[in-house]
Amino acid sequence: MDIPWWRDAIVYEIYVRSFADASGDGVGDLAGVRERLPYLRRLGADAIWLTPFYPSPMADGGYDVADYRGVDPLFGTLADFESLVEQAHEHGLRVLVDIVPNHSSSEHPWFQAALRGERRDRYIFRDTTNNWQSTFGGPAWTKVADGQYYLHLFAPGQPDFNWRNPEVHAEFLDILRFWLDRGVDGFRIDVAMGLYKAEGLPDVGDQSFKSVSPVWGQPEVHNVYRDWRRLLNGYPGERMAVGEVWTDSSEDLALYVRPDELHQSFNFAWLQAPWSPTAFKKVIDDTLASVPFATWVLSNHDVVRHRTRYGTADPGTGLARARAALLTMLALPGSAYLYQGEELGLPEVTDLPDEARQDPVFFQSKGELPGRDGCRVPIPWTVDPPSHGFSPGGVEPWLPQPATFAELSVEKQEGDAGSTLEFYRRALACRRDLVRSIPYTLEWLDSPEGVLFFTRGPLTCAINCGLRPVHLPEHDTVLLSSGPLKGDLLPPDTAVWLRRDS
Repeated sequence: MDIPWWRDAIVYEIYVRSFADASGDGVGDLAGVRERLPYLRRLGADAIWLTPFYPSPMADGGYDVADYRGVDPLFGTLADFESLVEQAHEHGLRVLVDIVPNHSSSEHPWFQAALRGERRDRYIFRDTTNNWQSTFGGPAWTKVADGQYYLHLFAPGQPDFNWRNPEVHAEFLDILRFWLDRGVDGFRIDVAMGLYKAEGLPDVGDQSFKSVSPVWGQPEVHNVYRDWRRLLNGYPGERMAVGEVWTDSSEDLALYVRPDELHQSFNFAWLQAPWSPTAFKKVIDDTLASVPFATWVLSNHDVVRHRTRYGTADPGTGLARARAALLTMLALPGSAYLYQGEELGLPEVTDLPDEARQDPVFFQSKGELPGRDGCRVPIPWTVDPPSHGFSPGGVEPWLPQPATFAELSVEKQEGDAGSTLEFYRRALACRRDLVRSIPYTLEWLDSPEGVLFFTRGPLTCAINCGLRPVHLPEHDTVLLSSGPLKGDLLPPDTAVWLRRDS
């Protein structure tokens, strides 16, 4: 049986504004991504996922799209995008782009027409509101000049589409065709479970990301992805789609990845799991029992970086755990999604000054929530200030980098066998050699308290989440460890890959 490329792929998320700036304006761009393609291939990525680069007023970092068929001048031109895709393919890298179907920018021509009273049924306008709240804070409704209100489950600059209008369906099928015709290999779908809202928009008592609620997860959404799957199947080269789907359980998540719907969906349960062998094992078991093709992710542009999440008062503990979690994740069946900078061991930047922050979460919560800027700080390429190689010359980046980024830069870590960057390179190379020669299943071994041991054919993975060193399971060869071993002992906050020859 042919194995699709995405089943075991390493996908590297690029938050375009914060990856690499070629133009010298302090903001990352498509030309900057293109210049760093050799770095990504050497790292071991199979594909890149680009966050939105479309024309946008940046009310939510580009997730408020004003034109779904263009490139914002901040990021370059359509020719820059086409060149990036061409060169990525020459480097053996697939390209996924972000699609934002739940909402547009308030500057989108359709919404501007709606404000004039024209064809408002492409969005959700009502004479009265309900009790729904924006996920960014505050009411989910904004009043317009003639007294009606429009729904926005995120920022006021992101009005929700009305997916009960066939025009919206047709528009997004055409948008997908536009980018597929330009060679993209797939799509990451933003808020994939949120397109439909319940008829009548009833009040809710709990607006969390439930599997099915008036706000999220209405069953009609599955017909959208069946249409999209048929479209993707009509293109050569195994084009695919992965959904950002928040649900209560892996069983509900599985509804989005049935054979005629999305190819994959993000496994946020793995990202949310605490540093606990019990929690890790439950997520792994639930995932592999529910979905045909698993995905695993530890960080992204919306959450606190996992080095910081796993950390304690000792920042070294957070880094050790982050490396151990990465090695464990790479041993699991399925694909892994990496977030830019995690290969450098970057922590969350928690001390950004208020005047530098740009995330609407910070502003809509009136500063009570820090928002997501801390995981979006531009990554460091060199030791040199002021931008550590992110921008040319002396240009300051759009978010300030801490001085500690110099020691975490690519330049500082390159060639240092003990660095996190070189560890990631070794781990991804070793995984590439193993992944298609071992079974797409795992078996648990008896493990000491606080520890997990599992096997996939000749590969054994062990992770110690406990407080004491433990003896390694039976093996012939140590392939790779996330930190130093002590003879035949696996220290706390460490993971290891072992090979058994028989």
